[in-house]
Amino acid sequence: MKLNTRDANAYFARPDPDKTGLLIFGADAMRVALKRQEFLKALLGPNAEEEMRLTRIPASELRRDPAMLMDAIKAVGFFPGPRAAFVEDANDTVAKPVMDALADWQPGDAQIIVTGGDLKKTSKIRKAFETHPAAYAAAIYDNPPDRAEIERMLTEANLQPDGDAMAALTDLARALDPGDFRQTIEKVSLYKLHDDSPLTTDDIAACAPTSTEADVDDILHVVAEARAGDIGPVMSKLQAQGVTAVTLTIMAIRHFRTLYRVAASPGAPIYGVRDRDRVARQANSWGAAKLETALSVLVDTDLTLRSAAKTAPGLALVERAFIRLAILGAQR
Repeated sequence: MKLNTRDANAYFARPDPDKTGLLIFGADAMRVALKRQEFLKALLGPNAEEEMRLTRIPASELRRDPAMLMDAIKAVGFFPGPRAAFVEDANDTVAKPVMDALADWQPGDAQIIVTGGDLKKTSKIRKAFETHPAAYAAAIYDNPPDRAEIERMLTEANLQPDGDAMAALTDLARALDPGDFRQTIEKVSLYKLHDDSPLTTDDIAACAPTSTEADVDDILHVVAEARAGDIGPVMSKLQAQGVTAVTLTIMAIRHFRTLYRVAASPGAPIYGVRDRDRVARQANSWGAAKLETALSVLVDTDLTLRSAAKTAPGLALVERAFIRLAILGAQR
């Protein structure tokens, strides 16, 4: 059965121990890993590995020994409590052993938990979980944590934010990768240890990272400062370092969303960036109206990159979009 985003988040927090299993898949490996960690902790408790109630099976090992998964779900545990067999980084090369395990699963067997990348609709593993009457499939999209997820993280960390702090955390969640955001929450929790006062924006500013990808920041600032002539050399450097077109587009969307929030709310706190003054100057130079247009260009580029019908190399599409934005930013 398919789970939409809202139902998936609710199920990750309160899983059903009597279900056959769960597939979690998506293009962002970090987001998938965080959701898998959240689910397994809720399903099995914090001591599952020590109590040998969780069996980890890399897909590469399952390819070599297809019986591993069936053996794992049928094995009798030494400790009481729910059990799970976790197959990591799965794709259709391990579809048969996964599908066989789903078909042979019986009440009392270990749950079958599978994670994978951006599985297509035609994927055999994806179809098997989506059509199974007692198993779930959840797609993880490249969206920042919503308010409910942030509130759940804060509750787990015993943090009580005031109104401004909650707004700042929501902005920070959009600016950071999910792993970095979770680490920031953990850092804030340590910072506020034995301090029962509400979480404030000053607390967040003391703990928030000052930058994401430094090399990617270079091209973002070049574009935001309308330096069209510098785009080519910086893009060549990033290409040589192996930076992907999708990464550049995602980071550019985040940067220009930050600029838009600053332009739309002058004087609002700026989080998750290395140089707040520089970002403020960029936002003031662009203005909210042009930033809306810039975001439309970036979103269209992102959709083109993810389309099977794209007619040019990904980095060339991104470079062309960046040049368009630099020209737009130079207009007065």
